[in-house]
Amino acid sequence: MEEGAINPDSTVCHVVAMPYPGRGHINPLMNLCKLLVSRKPNNFIVTFIVTDEWLGYIASDPKPDSIRFATIPNILPSENVRALDFPAFYESVMTKLEAPFDHLLRHLHPPVTAMISDVELLWAIELGNRRNIPVATLSTMSATFFSMLYHLHLFAQDVQSSPVNLLENADYIPGISSSDLAELQTMFLKYDLRVIQLLLECISKVEKAQYLLFTSVYELEGKQVETLKPILPIPIYLVGPSIPYLELEANDGHSSPDYQQWLDSQPQGSVLYISMGSFLSVSTNQMDEIVAGIQESGVRYLWIARGETSRLKEISNGDKGLVLPWCDQLKVLCHSSVGGFWTHCGWNSTLEAVFAGVPLLTFPLFLDQFSNSKQILDIWRTGSKVQGLIGEENLVTREEIAQLVQKFMDLESSETKELRQRARAIRDICQQAIALGGSSATNVDTFIRNITRRNCP
Repeated sequence: MEEGAINPDSTVCHVVAMPYPGRGHINPLMNLCKLLVSRKPNNFIVTFIVTDEWLGYIASDPKPDSIRFATIPNILPSENVRALDFPAFYESVMTKLEAPFDHLLRHLHPPVTAMISDVELLWAIELGNRRNIPVATLSTMSATFFSMLYHLHLFAQDVQSSPVNLLENADYIPGISSSDLAELQTMFLKYDLRVIQLLLECISKVEKAQYLLFTSVYELEGKQVETLKPILPIPIYLVGPSIPYLELEANDGHSSPDYQQWLDSQPQGSVLYISMGSFLSVSTNQMDEIVAGIQESGVRYLWIARGETSRLKEISNGDKGLVLPWCDQLKVLCHSSVGGFWTHCGWNSTLEAVFAGVPLLTFPLFLDQFSNSKQILDIWRTGSKVQGLIGEENLVTREEIAQLVQKFMDLESSETKELRQRARAIRDICQQAIALGGSSATNVDTFIRNITRRNCP
């Protein structure tokens, strides 16, 4: 179903945006679309395609008039049960969305002149090529993790072996450091083989697109991108951070939420913001240890618990913290009272913390989150890690958590001061990138110039 009527005479370029159906993919693509239309408000309309279910979640979110929604019927498992059988959900996305998307594409008006699709939707690239619609594929993972997977794919091609089989026995793969290789081997052993195979298949098809976009910033991941340029035959643009920074200064006329007023009343840099994402969680026993450890630490906190809000409110006590189902995360991270972020290391959350200049307490749970944690700890050196075998019988104990959190949030500690100083330095780099003449701003303008000159009247 298509939303709204568009006057074809008022537009220059009609871009279709197709995200993978998950919040960690929908949000960055929407943020990129908002950036495109803000740069050229009279040159673009964007049709943003989601399932009927997802439209129910995001239809009321603010967006420019030049971005409209179109929907695909709910033919996938519900978002509410996605995590219960992720391999089945992933395979459904790979096999069931193409036909209704193709039908929708044929009936959109005005004619589609370009497409931006998620890197994990390999069929979207193939459809675009068949219909002579240039496709920019957007990676919502870091350039670092993407580079590792792409080099693995290339080496597997060279030795004519399955990437998964190769990874089990390899001690050297060109383009992947020994430490990154060991991390990939450990990570791939933990997850469903079919998911890994599908992900690698998507990565292998990227070169069939006309452009590759990353939600990152060149100054943060330029080295990884430079290793890709000689081996990928398409232009690469880092256009990030693809986070809602355009809306930070927006005044919607509503009063501040209660949590904003609570943050206003806290000392500068004293609050630990806690959020472990919208997809996977930890065991009940581990969550109980985390709650007890946070309470024993005595540190102020704002905790976004989503589906577990009621339970966490019941087992937490004291007046130093808030437990909520949702908040405007970027605005919270940018608040002066927030001094740290306990995170699952999803790439979008990582970029928001980078933008805000907040140190990270890393708690990775799934796939690329382990690579993101490594980047935070070893490359940027803006965080500490919650040690332990997450989700296993060997829990991170409340005593360990209390001690780590106290140290991480100790405003008098020289180590904490150094972490915050490095986080602020990377924040400045990130914000320079989106300023006029910065790397991301220049890449966005170049990308717009290329797709409009090539494909639009």
